[in-house]
Amino acid sequence: MPEGTEVRDVEEDRLLGDLDEVGKTLVVARGGLGGRGNKWFARAVYRAPRIAQRGQDGEEREIQLDLKLLADVGVVGLPNAGKSTLLQAISAARPKVADYPFTTLEPALGVVDVGYERFVVADIPGLIEGAHEGAGLGLDFLRHVERTKVLVHMVDGSSPEPLADVDAVNRELSQYSEALANRPQLVVVNKIDLPDVEERIPELKVVFDGRGITPLFLSAAERRGTDELVRRLVERLAVQEEERPLEEIPIIRPQPLGRRYNVRREGEGFRVEGERVVTFAEMMPMGLEEGRQELWWRLGRWGVSGALRRAGAKPGDRVRLGELELEWPG
Repeated sequence: MPEGTEVRDVEEDRLLGDLDEVGKTLVVARGGLGGRGNKWFARAVYRAPRIAQRGQDGEEREIQLDLKLLADVGVVGLPNAGKSTLLQAISAARPKVADYPFTTLEPALGVVDVGYERFVVADIPGLIEGAHEGAGLGLDFLRHVERTKVLVHMVDGSSPEPLADVDAVNRELSQYSEALANRPQLVVVNKIDLPDVEERIPELKVVFDGRGITPLFLSAAERRGTDELVRRLVERLAVQEEERPLEEIPIIRPQPLGRRYNVRREGEGFRVEGERVVTFAEMMPMGLEEGRQELWWRLGRWGVSGALRRAGAKPGDRVRLGELELEWPG
């Protein structure tokens, strides 16, 4: 699987594991026990057995694999806000940049180096209203941003209603995931290289201040203000790393077969329950007389035959073990 793949159990709708490191492995279903060969059945009075067990069926589980990018920072915003230009300005990544919406059709990653610090930034494709339901690039946008620790919320400074743009994006985030909506954000007003936008800066400060937001103003195209943004991100990521709780991922380990068994009357026959005895019976070649003889000899050693007698079983009664139904020889 690619690095960053989440594995979920479809029926139980729970996370089984997160393949977030190269070389990490995850067991999602147990394989069945291997069948024993004829040598295992040999005894002093039975030196050349002609029977062997078949392998036990393994577990079946329907799983869902979700690839989510591994990035520290996600750059979000409406289409054409300048996200790809920003990624190009602060990293060595070279995403496609153009002056029309939806230039970026899939997330792009860039690595930012600041002294001894390094973090990964993801340029997430722009979203539109209804993205949480799959509209536009929809879920492609949202599932990749789930892993990020900090969001850079890019706003087009030339937009007639920049605050409404912020609300539109945040609304989609909250409708997709409450945790995502509460992710720390740095609001960035882009395109101050345009004269009209630069003139609006005092006005925009007042507008955002009314919401308690103190945005950064920059020009990704001219790389003005990008150093301050990177510095802020380093500080914010350091705080997030200290506060981040360790995730507990369930580990599936093979369990030994239980040795306990139970015998009970079932209709006109008897039911034998117990992992070891039922598994052994289902793996035996019951189409062969030797296989049936070996099964009853083994169950006698384990005390099952005695339990059948105490339950009232008589020779010729039907005995059920799992999916098998046999005639008890007594």
